[in-house]
Amino acid sequence: MGRVAGKVAIVTGAAQGLGEADARMLAAEGARVILTDINEEAGRQVASEIGAEFFAQDVSDEASWATLVDGVMERHGQLDVLVNNAGIAFIADVEQTTTEIWRHTLAVHLDGTFFGCHYAMQAMNKSGGGSIINMSSTAALVGLAPYFAYSAAKGGIRSLTKSVAAYCRGQKKGVRCNSVHPGSIDTPMVEAALSGLMDLELSEQTDREATRRAVGLGEPNDVAFMVLFLASDESKHINGAEMVVDNGDTVV
Repeated sequence: MGRVAGKVAIVTGAAQGLGEADARMLAAEGARVILTDINEEAGRQVASEIGAEFFAQDVSDEASWATLVDGVMERHGQLDVLVNNAGIAFIADVEQTTTEIWRHTLAVHLDGTFFGCHYAMQAMNKSGGGSIINMSSTAALVGLAPYFAYSAAKGGIRSLTKSVAAYCRGQKKGVRCNSVHPGSIDTPMVEAALSGLMDLELSEQTDREATRRAVGLGEPNDVAFMVLFLASDESKHINGAEMVVDNGDTVV
């Protein structure tokens, strides 16, 4: 317990799925958590349950980032951790992907991650350092035909992270930036994919755990533990790394 005690952390897209698991894990380990999401009702419920703050946010809106980070600095005087987690995924290959899907996907993932890094960097430099954790995907490492725009966006996050990390190293102000690359994890987003691509309704399975293992799904906390490690001082010499959490899917 207490691996991130005293730290102030922002987690985006934290009303459900990986973001929720990350927020719960960080709060349980002592961080003061500010969770954000476009889903206000669910986000406020999670925040209430874990003693966190909630901020309604569309991460693709730059102005919201300035308001969010300024508010955190005013209330807490520091920002130590940012988890750029918010994301969307449309099932559409290169022919099915419309311009609207393409631009919306890149806006949420790439614009959102850029804005987060941009504003968090300024705050963390004032705080004496910090950890930026960008949620990418194994889709950034291999080709996923049904997720064309999503794969492109996650690949961009992978490269963006390395560029930010190189900048951090040069600045020598104690900020670092790493990416996390989950494989298939048991979240609402992946459940939707299983339903759309495999006609499998995970929630209807009588033995969900057996089905999860058979399909090869990890649990949200499998990713949250990695986020916790990167948020903690245990990973203070890790910068620019891509941390894959996929039980070997990308090596077989």
